[in-house]
Amino acid sequence: MEPKSAKESEVIMTHLVLPQDANPAGNLHGGVILKHIDTAGGVVAKKHCRMNIVTASIDRMAFKLPAYMGELLTFKASLNHVGKTSMEVGVRVEAEDLKTGEIRHTNSAYLTFVALDDDGRPAQVPPLLLETETARRRYKEAELRRSLRQKERALEEGQTVCLGKES
Repeated sequence: MEPKSAKESEVIMTHLVLPQDANPAGNLHGGVILKHIDTAGGVVAKKHCRMNIVTASIDRMAFKLPAYMGELLTFKASLNHVGKTSMEVGVRVEAEDLKTGEIRHTNSAYLTFVALDDDGRPAQVPPLLLETETARRRYKEAELRRSLRQKERALEEGQTVCLGKES
């Protein structure tokens, strides 16, 4: 399989926060943000592998600042890491006050997607081509998160895990 760069699959999506997206105080519901984050991340993963994909996990979801009715949300999603059948996508959410033009970073999340073949089984994905220093940094950071997820999974299964530095 030919390697692909993160640039080839990155997406920017927008959503105008409407009354049905908000609570009575005008704050955007967290679930609405999660839905759009999952969609943006899924598009990136599908563009990279050109197969069906499923969301395996949302590694971290940070609610930094609220978003409000009438604001424009921008979801910036990019591929950080590729394994044999899985892909980590980072999504950054910004809210723009359309009256003032102020833009705030409201949310960030890391999601893992798994590619599926036509029979619904995990399928191999193209390797990630690391063309820039940013791509290399994101890849290394994603490897650390992946290692932590594997250790957490082992602990949940009752296995002994070394939490110190690995040699």
